[in-house]
Amino acid sequence: MIRRLLLALAAPFAVLFAVGPVVDPLARRLTRAPRRLPEEGGMAVALDTLGGEVVRLRSRDGVRLTGRWLDAEPAPAAEATGAAWTPDPREAILLLHGYSGSAVPDLVELGPFLRRTANVLGLDFRGHGGSDDGPTTFGLLEVEDVAGALAWLGERGIARVALVGSSMGGVTAIAAVGVLGDGRLPAADRDPDAPTSDVEAPRPRIVAVVGDSVTPELAIVVGRRMRMPFGRIVASRAFGRMARLVGGDPRSVEPRAMVGLLEDVPLLLVHGGADRTLPIRHARRLVASAPPGTRHLVIDGADHGGSHGAEPARYEATVTSLLREAFAMARSSG
Repeated sequence: MIRRLLLALAAPFAVLFAVGPVVDPLARRLTRAPRRLPEEGGMAVALDTLGGEVVRLRSRDGVRLTGRWLDAEPAPAAEATGAAWTPDPREAILLLHGYSGSAVPDLVELGPFLRRTANVLGLDFRGHGGSDDGPTTFGLLEVEDVAGALAWLGERGIARVALVGSSMGGVTAIAAVGVLGDGRLPAADRDPDAPTSDVEAPRPRIVAVVGDSVTPELAIVVGRRMRMPFGRIVASRAFGRMARLVGGDPRSVEPRAMVGLLEDVPLLLVHGGADRTLPIRHARRLVASAPPGTRHLVIDGADHGGSHGAEPARYEATVTSLLREAFAMARSSG
């Protein structure tokens, strides 16, 4: 009995010593996400039907990025979301994808209904899709990509922007508001260490954030994907090693540390009730840390990132309602 107890107490330490040699390779592998998902090869027809324009822009730190721009389309006068809505050409939704792949799957799935509210820019993060190489950092450097996209939008007359992100994209959306500010205080939001340009682009205001399948802590989702004992501990150690590879710790901008900063920015968090990567108990922890008034949509039976596919009508109505309320409020406030 005593021997068994001692073995049980020693097990975590044994695991840590055993996995030590895998931490460095895991850290390096996490920074190299696959550029495209296998299913993207079969989306050419859907993408052509969607239309839009391929655009090129630069992140705030100079990485060349690719995106696809979709012009807004007037919504049907009697759609399920309520009163008729007229898109404003000065408004846009910045669509941010998850770890691995490009913006294409999200554009194909979500673009048709999002563009009935505003213009849509689907952005390929660094190291993804058609963008230039760069390490994947789970929001740390991806915030620089968002900053570049906001500058690109501002140069084209966009004054109000909503961020819609799934998984890592949602993590980045929340971090972007915390790091960059929401655009209402230009002097405070400016990063003194950011590269300067000859012409300062007008900065759009971030009016809302929608985060789908967003984890409070990065080690949770990575640890569960590993499917090994003490995976969360191993993942946390890997993020610590990543800090040496990329010059900063991605955990410094994870949602549990940043979500409280979205005090005046309407926030909708969406989670699948059957999410095997991010169990709903952890999703509820993030909601509990969020500012008062945060909305939470739980889609029963949906796995990680699968909420729209599980209940498209409910998903679209809830997201559309929040986005239009936020844009309308921003319009009225000038």
